[in-house]
Amino acid sequence: MSPNESVLHPYQRLQTQLASLIAATPAGARLPAEPELAHQLGVSRATLREAMRSFEGQGLIRRRQGVGTFVVSQTDVIESGLEVLESLETLAHKSGLRVKMGDLHITSTLADSTQAEALQVEQDAPLIQVARVIHADNRPVAYLTDLLPNDVLSSDELQAGFTGSVLDLLLKRGSPGLANSLTEIQAVAASGEIARALEIQRGDVLLHFLARLSDINGRVVDYSHSYFLPGFFRFHVVRRVGIPSVQPAAGTQVSLSGGLVESAAN
Repeated sequence: MSPNESVLHPYQRLQTQLASLIAATPAGARLPAEPELAHQLGVSRATLREAMRSFEGQGLIRRRQGVGTFVVSQTDVIESGLEVLESLETLAHKSGLRVKMGDLHITSTLADSTQAEALQVEQDAPLIQVARVIHADNRPVAYLTDLLPNDVLSSDELQAGFTGSVLDLLLKRGSPGLANSLTEIQAVAASGEIARALEIQRGDVLLHFLARLSDINGRVVDYSHSYFLPGFFRFHVVRRVGIPSVQPAAGTQVSLSGGLVESAAN
C-alpha cells in the first residue's frame, strides 16, 4: 500500500485499488471472480459490488450475469442538451457515433390503469408496445419501450425499415403533428428483464426517462420508458437565470433560510 493510500477512507482506498486494477487489465479481459477479488482486497462481496457499480456507470467495466466482469475499451459518449427532443439515432449521429438496433419485440397489449391514465385512454384499450435494445460499439447501451394507441401506430408500419426510433418514424410520416414531450428523469435500479437485455447485473443503476409525447392537439400519443447506461451518455440542460417575481420593499432585508425566503424589517 502506498503512503497516499494509507490516509484514504477505506471505501476511497477500495476505489483507488479497483481503478488501478482496471487500468492494468487489457480491454476485453476478465477480472477475477467476485469471491476471489473481495478476498484479495479485504472487503465483503456486497461492498465490492457497490464499488464496482460506479466503474460500470463510467463504462469502464461490464458485468454479465453468470459470466463475469470484463474491462471494456474506452468509447465516446453520446452527449446532448435536453432542450430539444431528438431520437437516440439523431444524437448519436451528431456525436459521430454509430448505433444500431438489437433485439426488437412488437406486441399487442391492453392498457392497465397506469398506462390508461398516461395515454388518456380507457383501461383495457388496445395498445401496441415496441421494446428494443440499442447497441453502440457492439454493446447494448440502452433499452427503450414505447406504448402507443393502435390508431397512432400499427405493427405493420414497424415491420419495414424500422431502425429503432418511434419518434423518427412519426416525424417522417408527418402525422400526427408532434408538439412536446413531458419527461421525468431519475436514477433507477435495473430489473431482471432489463439487466438481461443490457447484459448487466440486476440492481445496477440506470438513467431512466419516463416520457409522454403529445401532439399539437394535446393528445398523448406515446408513453415511453428509456433506460440508459450512464457511462455512455452525458445529458445537460441550459437554464436561464430567473428573475424574482416579487421585489422586497424598501427597508426590508431578505435572507435565505432552509430554502425558504424570509423577510425581516429593519
